[in-house]
Amino acid sequence: MMNSPTPELLDRVHRETATDMVRQLSNVEKASLCTGRTFWELQGVERFNLPSIWVTDGPHGLRKQQGDSDHIGLSDSVPAICFPTAVGLASSWNRGLLMAVGEALGQACVAEQVSVLLGPGVNIKRSPLCGRNFEYFSEDPYLSGEMGAAWVQGVQSEGVGASLKHYAANNQEGHRMVVDAVIDERTLREIYLPGFEITVRKAQPWTVMCSYNLLNGTYLAENHLLLTRILKEEWGHTGLIVSDWGACNDRVKGIAAGLELEMPGNGGIHTPAVLAALACGELSEAQLDAAAIRVVELILKSRPALERNATYDRDAHHLIARRAAEESCVLLKNAAGLLPLSKQENVAIIGALAATPRFQGSGSSQINPTQLDIPLEEIRNLLATDNPPPFAPGYSLTHDDIDQQLIEDALTLARDAGTVVLFAGLPDSYESEGFDRNHMRLPAAQLKLIEAVMRVTDRLVVVLQNGAPVEVPFLDQVGALLETYLGGQAGGSAVARVLFGEVNPSGKLAETFPLRLEDAACHDWFPGEPRQVQYREGLWVGYRFFDTSETPVAFPFGHGLSYTTFTYHQLRDAETDLPPEQVDSDQLGEWDGLTVKCDIENTGAVAGYEIAQLYIGADTHSVYRPRRELRDFVKVWLEPGQTHTVVFELGRRGFAYWDKDVHDWMVEAGDYRIGIGASSADLRLSCGLKVLSGTAATPPNPALQAYLEPGKRTFDTAAFTALLGQPIPKVNPTFPYHPNSTLGEIRGTFIGRKLHKLVLRSVKEMVPDEVDEKLDRILGAMLGEMPLRNLVMLSGGKFPPWLLTLCIHLMNGQYWHALKTLISRGKR
Repeated sequence: MMNSPTPELLDRVHRETATDMVRQLSNVEKASLCTGRTFWELQGVERFNLPSIWVTDGPHGLRKQQGDSDHIGLSDSVPAICFPTAVGLASSWNRGLLMAVGEALGQACVAEQVSVLLGPGVNIKRSPLCGRNFEYFSEDPYLSGEMGAAWVQGVQSEGVGASLKHYAANNQEGHRMVVDAVIDERTLREIYLPGFEITVRKAQPWTVMCSYNLLNGTYLAENHLLLTRILKEEWGHTGLIVSDWGACNDRVKGIAAGLELEMPGNGGIHTPAVLAALACGELSEAQLDAAAIRVVELILKSRPALERNATYDRDAHHLIARRAAEESCVLLKNAAGLLPLSKQENVAIIGALAATPRFQGSGSSQINPTQLDIPLEEIRNLLATDNPPPFAPGYSLTHDDIDQQLIEDALTLARDAGTVVLFAGLPDSYESEGFDRNHMRLPAAQLKLIEAVMRVTDRLVVVLQNGAPVEVPFLDQVGALLETYLGGQAGGSAVARVLFGEVNPSGKLAETFPLRLEDAACHDWFPGEPRQVQYREGLWVGYRFFDTSETPVAFPFGHGLSYTTFTYHQLRDAETDLPPEQVDSDQLGEWDGLTVKCDIENTGAVAGYEIAQLYIGADTHSVYRPRRELRDFVKVWLEPGQTHTVVFELGRRGFAYWDKDVHDWMVEAGDYRIGIGASSADLRLSCGLKVLSGTAATPPNPALQAYLEPGKRTFDTAAFTALLGQPIPKVNPTFPYHPNSTLGEIRGTFIGRKLHKLVLRSVKEMVPDEVDEKLDRILGAMLGEMPLRNLVMLSGGKFPPWLLTLCIHLMNGQYWHALKTLISRGKR
């Protein structure tokens, strides 16, 4: 029997075949290949039997549009399994689970003839307010990378490509299409790039999607440093790079920088510029060939899956979604063992979200689920009694007004109940792609309800549905708090099973819950100005800031309770079985070389998972460093009384920092501390470790004193300038107008108002129903921040480049230039 070809061999064959095909193409055909055919399809080459392939939005489900439709979730898509969003999946800390979800997504893609699923998102949660935080994994780059790699491996095991996004420094929705993210080199390398790096090195996603924004003055779609030098040459990415939909600013510069594919299809509006650049030598034919070859390679890799007449088992996938939702639940508080509830308990269910759950986020990732488990129904089904638990909505999901009658109805049930389970969370209009939140509070009506119910019962369980941290001012007065995030279509049955002990919760937070929004280190600089956001806090993101500055939090990174208890024993070297004392950094690999282990014992009466987390901190250092950083984790299942040995692996990168002077990872010789425990704030075992053969420590830079004392948050202009190593760039003025001016910026002009009204009318034609509050906010944010250049791309030829130039000249009062534009147009 012949062995199957290895992935390396297949890649080589695809590269050779693609190279041969591209040699036979004209430059017009090559340029055409590097731009989409439609909103969701790539170009094919009929004479080579090279098909046009489909890509669709993800990442927590398949969002295949019925036709050539929108990218923001306004129109319906084919029915698909809706899994928990990334914020929940990351809370599982389960690589195997993420692979299983990825495999299921890949199978759905094959059945729907989709070749690339646009996900996962590994952007860092810089602020709790980012409107798309529900779609990202974590505030920690290592956890983000590990979850992203597992997800990609699962999807691509089915012969379907993933699209790692949004590369990079896309950490807010506000001004995302035009904002310049100003970040120092060390922070970029240690916080905002490792999630992408780990995923690329471990999983080789078929595509990487560049983000809309600029980074230190250059659009990501034409950033040679990020796209070619780092992604391709340093990390060894072999797939192609695709633009986010409408992210291309200068197509010629993009191809030269390494951006192979522009999406969506736009009728080839940039092809003349590409051909002109070839003619004058601004762009070489070799550069265009390289881009076209990678596009052809992607299509060749996709072809075998397209030839399968595949289906998938929706019921089986629903069970995977339920398991994922169960492992996503994080038990934040459980005073006096209030949970799990007894099935014989006299329970009342309160909260409109119990009957109308919020199970996914809004925007381009919005899935049309194949079915939906309703928490209220699932609780009643689980209890299966003749007297089902009574229900009262308590608040409205259509507005934030406090309805006293709804509260009184809820209190009537609460007074007669032994235990109250109250569902609260963020409505659709509070968080979505397209806009950031303004605060971390729950709606006022929900807070008023919780306050009222607390006064009539001391057995109150609050269940949260939200995509990002919320303030919990009621924490001390509730008995139990269960975070379910956005649990997907099976989230209702999952939460019922957790509440009544069918499942032991095992999730742990992949992000910190601050006590107050103002406590976040980036608070004063988020989301910045419309044209610039300064990452003045540097490395002080999430738990790195809270743990180091000893700022109190509501719940720390990695926190999550269980219905059982775990005890940690004996941290030791995995090879010698002795406490580790020293290691020679020169003998470590980048990611391996040192293994340590410990024993974990289930000391309770219930079987369950524990997630053991390993952190490293530098006791001696000359550069500012966080107190501890996550470097590995293990999730282990233990029966009551069972003990298991867990093993962690470390390499040089576990001890390294990025040196901006030598542009490389460096390890300082000195004393480090390894800590293992249940969260970043709950380390059960620790030991010192001396690292040999590293670089010698140097005196700290006094100009960076503010970063050595993060608790003071004195990241003023002088400190940030020193961190950048250069003056802070000036913010570009909004006038005179130009192709990257936004519709919002030009609304003060007559032409701007007309254009805004015209585009709004065109977009609303895509919406089948009446625009609600959620869609109104999405549309307002999308249109207000849309660059004028995108009007040309999205118009399908109805708004040509010359007309945009004419409008810009007129809005700038440049009437002579406007006349010349008209005259030159008339001579064509």
